[in-house]
Amino acid sequence: MTPSILFFLALFVWFIYAGFLRTISKHQRGTRSLRVSFLHPDLGIGGAENLIVNAAVALQTKGYEVYLFTSHHDPSHCFEETRGDGPLAKYVVVYGDWLPRTIHGRMYAACAFVRMVYITLRLAVAQWHTDIFLVDQVSLPVPLLRALWGRPVYFYGHYPDKLLCVDRSSILKSIYRLPLDKFEEWTTYASDAIVVNSKFTASVFQKTFSSLQSRQLNILYPPVNLADFKYPGDMTEESLQTIFTNECVFVSLNRYERKKNIALAIEAIVDLKKRLNPSAFTTVHLVIAGGYDPLNVENAQHLTELKSLALSSGVADQVTFLTSISNATKLQLLFRARAILYTPSFEHFGIVPVEAMACGTPIVAVNSGGPLESIVHQKTGYLCEPNGETWGQVLAKLQSNPELKTSMGIAGKERAQQLFSLEAFANTLDKDMQELVSEKTKTQ
Repeated sequence: MTPSILFFLALFVWFIYAGFLRTISKHQRGTRSLRVSFLHPDLGIGGAENLIVNAAVALQTKGYEVYLFTSHHDPSHCFEETRGDGPLAKYVVVYGDWLPRTIHGRMYAACAFVRMVYITLRLAVAQWHTDIFLVDQVSLPVPLLRALWGRPVYFYGHYPDKLLCVDRSSILKSIYRLPLDKFEEWTTYASDAIVVNSKFTASVFQKTFSSLQSRQLNILYPPVNLADFKYPGDMTEESLQTIFTNECVFVSLNRYERKKNIALAIEAIVDLKKRLNPSAFTTVHLVIAGGYDPLNVENAQHLTELKSLALSSGVADQVTFLTSISNATKLQLLFRARAILYTPSFEHFGIVPVEAMACGTPIVAVNSGGPLESIVHQKTGYLCEPNGETWGQVLAKLQSNPELKTSMGIAGKERAQQLFSLEAFANTLDKDMQELVSEKTKTQ
């Protein structure tokens, strides 16, 4: 026999064998816990990773068997649940970490596609058994998973990758992105169920990809583990003790990126200064804190820009900048702030407002994107046009009425528990998984 005939014969035998094993697995499903297999490109620290970790833990609490397949997982840069004695640590499997993440700092999306396809092929070769696949960020494996396993695929859309690539100035870049954008639309559509993080994101997906207008996109809000947001007690950091000698402290929590529009928080303090007498303004302080990587050029440049803005606006003495804060410091800021200032526009969802509500602290946010769904205007916080004058007016109200923190804080905690708790998230996710398996069983 020629090598080509042998290859196709071996491939035919492999598919027969795979189908036989899947048939056995089908009849055994009723006697064991359902297994959900996650495919995620890079299990580091970020909003998408936080969602995936929470989803896996939530399903564990419901009795599911979960596995997380990824192309990169660094125990020194990941969520605690996935390392050491964490509940997910022994269920994290890394395939393809040797594959490049970029090519000379470019083609990140194409490399992510290759890495996810590699994970899929490794699972196929290993004859991996599962009941449901849960995929997010990179949708390319979806049709492969459905074809090779015949199992339902649940896709969680954070935001279209097509829109995250904003630089298409060159013809070469446009040509490079065209097939990637088309594949993203087609493979997302191929999912058995599509869920997104907010109604805003759902509208963006359907506007960006016309084929999805015929699909139902359900909403599954990212959760917070309310048990993690307990009052932190007395402050141990001397710098925080100094800051909170001020009566009214506003806090901005965001990465040092220009798209987060942190300058709006400084502009609001500048406007507030005009509204208060000098004595009252001395009791006000703004803390700008967030993720900062000294090796990231934009982070370093933007921090310098913000400091210059505070200085030139005459409020430098009222503003403190903190970088790469610990979780303990973050909790102190969340609990003790008069209000959290959330400045991005058109944020996909935004977990910070939910964290603030979990801590009983009001939020001032831009009236667009995810905050329109997480915040109830004038009840758990304020939704405002993104300009310093409007924000200054709201900050003046919060400064002169400290009791608003208590009333809005109570309402915020109730809302966080009702809509954004890990328990509510787990119940919805469990319902979705059961419906997927049930529907698949009916069609077989």
